[in-house]
Amino acid sequence: MAKIINEISGTIFSLPWLVARDEGLFEREGIEVEFVKARPQTGLLRIVEDHRLVPSIVAHAPFEEGQAAVYRACEWGQIRRSYDSERGGRIVGKRSAIGIQALFSAPGSKFTHPQTLRNQPIGVRFHAGSHYATLQQLEGFLTRDQIKVVNIAIEEGYEAVKRGELAAISLMDPWITLAEKEGLQKIIETHYVGTEIASDDVDAASWEAANRALHDAVVLINADKRKYLHYLIDALPERYAKLISADDFHLPRLRYVDPEPYAREDFDQTNEWLVSWGLVNDDSAFDKLVDNLLPETTLR
Repeated sequence: MAKIINEISGTIFSLPWLVARDEGLFEREGIEVEFVKARPQTGLLRIVEDHRLVPSIVAHAPFEEGQAAVYRACEWGQIRRSYDSERGGRIVGKRSAIGIQALFSAPGSKFTHPQTLRNQPIGVRFHAGSHYATLQQLEGFLTRDQIKVVNIAIEEGYEAVKRGELAAISLMDPWITLAEKEGLQKIIETHYVGTEIASDDVDAASWEAANRALHDAVVLINADKRKYLHYLIDALPERYAKLISADDFHLPRLRYVDPEPYAREDFDQTNEWLVSWGLVNDDSAFDKLVDNLLPETTLR
């Protein structure tokens, strides 16, 4: 039986993998998938203003150290990480999870819409979806030099916003559901795609088998999203998890689709934007960073 060691970071992004494991879908496809956790980020209790001081591969050290063979994250960050990977990790396709990031301010705050965030500190995690999505959302309302993102861990940033020490913070679910439950103000939100990075230990046949299982997991999730929300709630620290239930989630916000190859035109457009912000070097290129393992065929 072929084996893939899979690194888990954001539970909402890895939900199809968790469902495929627990529903026996990988086993049905004749592959074994072992799960390892991404490394918790440390040293983020203080605010960092310069993204160059934060390595792009922080939480994903298990992959770089050879302890995992595949992981998923936002499209923007995966271009940067594939560029930076010393192990030679390459983007092998799009992930199933359509991510979402939303900016929240404190209840009753003066920060009520994007223009009020001009030159105000906004908490993100550098080189993650929260970082890139915030830039892309706000540059429609502010000039680039007016957008002031700072690096801070989610829990610390969430509490800093509630204390009024940060103007806003970028959150994904289940934190979005928690913020709504606690009355924080949503300023703007967006959905976005992500991709999978794999090492050359993952062969095409095993990857196709894994993605057939992920396809079936997506079908199960979309048929009854509420059934699987316990994975998201359990991912929160206990003091927050007890504040929300499955009934608090806005189900249409949770979007899962079939995995598919990562198109060159998608890469080129995203890469051009990253280069324009100085978030990746201008010699990054599709042929260097992408190696699609999933053929242009239907999964079933």
